[in-house]
Amino acid sequence: MEEGLIHLLVTVFLTTLGGVITMPVMTDISIAALCPGKDQCSLAIYLSGFSQVMSGVGSVLMTPLIGNLSDRYGRKALITLPLMVSVIPQVILASGRDRRFYYAYYVVKILAHMAGEGSFHCLALAYVTDKVPFEKRTSAFGLLAGVGSASFVCGTLAARFIPTHMTFTVAAVLSMIGLVYMRIFLDDTVPAPAAATMKQPLLKEGAAAQRPCLIQHSDEDHSSSNSTPTFKKLPSLGDFICMLKCSPTFSQAAVVLFFNSLADGGLMASLLYFLKARFQFDKNQFADLMVISGIGATLTQLLLMPILIPALGEEKLLSTGLLVSCINMFVYSISWAGWVPYALAGCSIFGVFVRPSICSIASKQVGPNEQGMVQGCLSGVGSMAQIISPLIFSPLTALFLSEEAPFYFPGFSIMCIGLAMVVAFIQSLMIRAAPPIGKISSGGSSRGCTDTLV
Repeated sequence: MEEGLIHLLVTVFLTTLGGVITMPVMTDISIAALCPGKDQCSLAIYLSGFSQVMSGVGSVLMTPLIGNLSDRYGRKALITLPLMVSVIPQVILASGRDRRFYYAYYVVKILAHMAGEGSFHCLALAYVTDKVPFEKRTSAFGLLAGVGSASFVCGTLAARFIPTHMTFTVAAVLSMIGLVYMRIFLDDTVPAPAAATMKQPLLKEGAAAQRPCLIQHSDEDHSSSNSTPTFKKLPSLGDFICMLKCSPTFSQAAVVLFFNSLADGGLMASLLYFLKARFQFDKNQFADLMVISGIGATLTQLLLMPILIPALGEEKLLSTGLLVSCINMFVYSISWAGWVPYALAGCSIFGVFVRPSICSIASKQVGPNEQGMVQGCLSGVGSMAQIISPLIFSPLTALFLSEEAPFYFPGFSIMCIGLAMVVAFIQSLMIRAAPPIGKISSGGSSRGCTDTLV
């Protein structure tokens, strides 16, 4: 394995570890700060949903921008931003956990997530594409996700035993170590010259399209393009629409990612509050569930995916992961005993196929100088779903966990999440990935999307 990739994996491990340690305690801290002495708190659910919405808005705006800038100025400089802003909210709750500190944490966390939520993940994926050839890319994405899952397991185990009052101090220290390590050891990827980027074919479908999909200037105007201000070259909504038009494969992957992210966002907004209200779960039970699912995800991504990818391909892995996730959600919604979530946590290992498969399918449709832009756009699609999801599922969860529910079905919102997964699964069955652009013959011709933006 290349040394630069090892340093990236260490950075991912440390940064994820710092973030995960705080996850099992946040439900208890939120309810204790906002609704002391209660097991159910509608205000906490609504605030959590609002935080997801605002984070999604920021990600939609910032992630494609940061991804595109990393194509021009290198990955390392842009990775620094999300790592820096993630430390600040942890420091606030390390100082205190009463209502005043909680609200301060809440506001700063929203601002930090708007600036950096999703950016680190998409930049890490782009860094991997810089270092890994086409044929090994899905396995490398699986390895990256596996390291994140291993960090998830370690973080939840640590949260199980670290006292609550020390949790955020430890998280802040780990996040700062990850930032310093990255700045010292991670070698940057050198961005290609602007002229090379302009000539790189983007999102070609079929055989040998010779014209770039996104190009702001003709060859005759190239001499003047060098003087164009940088921010006039940044991706716009028209660029994203052009990518969707140029490649049915990319557009299908974006639809799958949207509905999968919609379901994931709903799960974040609903599941822990559902389990606390339904079975009175607390920090320890939450940590146990996360450890079970994290261990399964780690083993699957590190050991099982490298075996299954050559045999099945990304498309079948994607559909398999979504199908199992659908079944999980429907069973969660009718959980009848406290052991059911533990059994389902073990089945969640198949859900980890989804994101690496989507990212690999999309990355193979673009050139090496556009990986940051495309991974950023995919992250923006997921963030858009994260905006919509809490608006739907947070009120739904609060309603069906309250005494004013129209009928008794505490897991109704979880069932609706399963329906979103069904839509993603159906769309995934339609994906027929085009060959990577590096393998397209140079003898054919195909119409690009140049005219869309010229």
